[in-house]
Amino acid sequence: MYAVIRAGGKQYRVAPGDVIRVEKLADEQRQDGNVQFSEVLLVSGGEGQASRPQSQASVTGRVLGDGRSDKVLVFHYKRKKQYKKMYGHRQPYTAVRITEIAFDGQRFTAPEEPERKAKPKKAAAEAGTETESAQPQAKAASPAKKAKTKKSAAPKGKASAARKKKK
Repeated sequence: MYAVIRAGGKQYRVAPGDVIRVEKLADEQRQDGNVQFSEVLLVSGGEGQASRPQSQASVTGRVLGDGRSDKVLVFHYKRKKQYKKMYGHRQPYTAVRITEIAFDGQRFTAPEEPERKAKPKKAAAEAGTETESAQPQAKAASPAKKAKTKKSAAPKGKASAARKKKK
């Protein structure tokens, strides 16, 4: 089951559950995070059957968010005239997940998307994995490392100072 809709001057082939990027939608077109596309050009009924909806058909979607697409570089150049101009453009878009296609009294809905759990932040995850017994070992090992770095750093410093004096 799919439909062809028109949004933002472009045509999109959509099915329930698809995520599409349409031209940025104005706030008036959104109602509580949902958007309804009333301009449906084609609806497929079954296998190999597609028809223009003569009755009122609609496609409903849920707004996932807004964003801007990748930068497109525009380069103007005129030969023998020492003229070059380059600038970029990022087209804004709205991401929409199609939730329902309705026509002729039939409704085709997308399966519910499972809730996504947020990943724990790295700092919080590292703090949670360290135990109290591991912290004293780290403190005991750190003075030894500092002593080694001081000894190895001293000859390098003297050599660089000697080279500066020779110049």
